[in-house]
Amino acid sequence: MEVNTENIVRQFLYGGEPIGKQFPALHQSVYGKPLVYFDNAATTQKPYSVIHAISEYYSTINSNIHRGVHHLSQKATDAYEVSRNAVAAFINSRSSSEVIFTKGTTDGINLIADVYGSYAVKEGDSVIISAMEHHSNIVPWQIMCEKRGAVLKVIPMNENGELLMDEFERMLDERVKIVAVTYISNTLGTINPVKRIIELAHANGTPVLIDAAQAVQHVAVDVQDLDCDFLAFSGHKMYGPTGIGILYGKEEWLEKLPPYQGGGDMIKTVTFTGTEYNELPFKYEAGTPHIEGAITLKSAVDFITELGVNEIAAFENGLLQYTTSLVTEIPGIDIIGTAKAKAGALSLSVKGVHPYDVGVLLDKMGIAVRTGHHCTQPVMDFYCIPGTVRLSFAVYNTIEEIDYFISSLKRAINMLV
Repeated sequence: MEVNTENIVRQFLYGGEPIGKQFPALHQSVYGKPLVYFDNAATTQKPYSVIHAISEYYSTINSNIHRGVHHLSQKATDAYEVSRNAVAAFINSRSSSEVIFTKGTTDGINLIADVYGSYAVKEGDSVIISAMEHHSNIVPWQIMCEKRGAVLKVIPMNENGELLMDEFERMLDERVKIVAVTYISNTLGTINPVKRIIELAHANGTPVLIDAAQAVQHVAVDVQDLDCDFLAFSGHKMYGPTGIGILYGKEEWLEKLPPYQGGGDMIKTVTFTGTEYNELPFKYEAGTPHIEGAITLKSAVDFITELGVNEIAAFENGLLQYTTSLVTEIPGIDIIGTAKAKAGALSLSVKGVHPYDVGVLLDKMGIAVRTGHHCTQPVMDFYCIPGTVRLSFAVYNTIEEIDYFISSLKRAINMLV
């Protein structure tokens, strides 16, 4: 694979300086080596702006929301809803009432699997997912199908890690009640043709949920342009806090689906004979939420918006191409997932070597990669491998880090083979 390295940006700049300076966790050594962090698909490091926002919240307006009439509660409530508006703008939702704060992608998918299943899925119906889903977009649907007597169908993929769209079209029939697919594979890096998937599903009268956990930090996501019915993602994979996520849902769906959990804030009135549920989005936000996470998620959204999602995508694509070209030249290595459209992640396998052993040696050299099945055991079964070594990129990674990774990988292979 030939790559014109002259067109690849060596590092992303922020205010004229390397953007890595904005991430304090990167300024440390591991086993005496400067930390190189390539485990961003698991979670990203946090910039000063997010860290300061968290500190500022607890230092100034910490209070419960939507309940108190006092000053701090009003300030926290305002900040909470301002963040919701920022997220709505970030994904181009028609209304902030379509934006629900959750614990993360997994929570959002479980919510829809539960409420949509109880609303629309009956015995003999089917649900479609894809062969490259991570466990959080498999297990919730398996649980729902078991409860409802429904069938879980899987869109197959080819050796490159691309979905077989012809097979998907043939799978669509009147018994398919929902399609749930990942936008970008966390293991293979494949960018799926989700807009086409949505078009085909809608032509069949079937709603679609998009798992965007690995997408919103890498590519521009526009829910109106996609026309998806539901979309879920996590804050901690987009430079924000852990334990906070977003579920987007079209208002027409969220209005008619039943509530997920009962408790405070999701109600208007409660008597011992019945409950009147709150309006959107509060209908799906029972109990005291992760207030700090929701409020400070705005700082992560602002950070990405300021950098420019398209600029991030172009930079990370350069990193991916550069890494792929160098890895391809190393004997005994297979790249797992060679789709034409990729983003964010590169998985590789070293012949005769367990990925865990490679990961341990790289760690001793200061390099953080993920090894194993990456919560995608069916993908590993498809390729008949125990796992992979995965590099996943963020805006603070550099060409110099990749060069160091390549030399370290060769050194590890020489030690293991």
